Amino acid sequence: MIIMAEKQKVQAPQGMAGLVRYYDEDNSLIRLKPEHVIGLCAGLVVLEILLYTLA
Repeated sequence: MIIMAEKQKVQAPQGMAGLVRYYDEDNSLIRLKPEHVIGLCAGLVVLEILLYTLA
């Protein structure tokens, strides 16, 4: 008769499992929302197109 081995649960050690929380160290003086960055990029593209067509 073949007896199957019992499944043993392997548990990871408690803690953060190597993850680093970088958002605790956010001391930037300039804070931009993603919408502002996209708007700035779109504005630069429009400016370059205007300068290219006028030159």
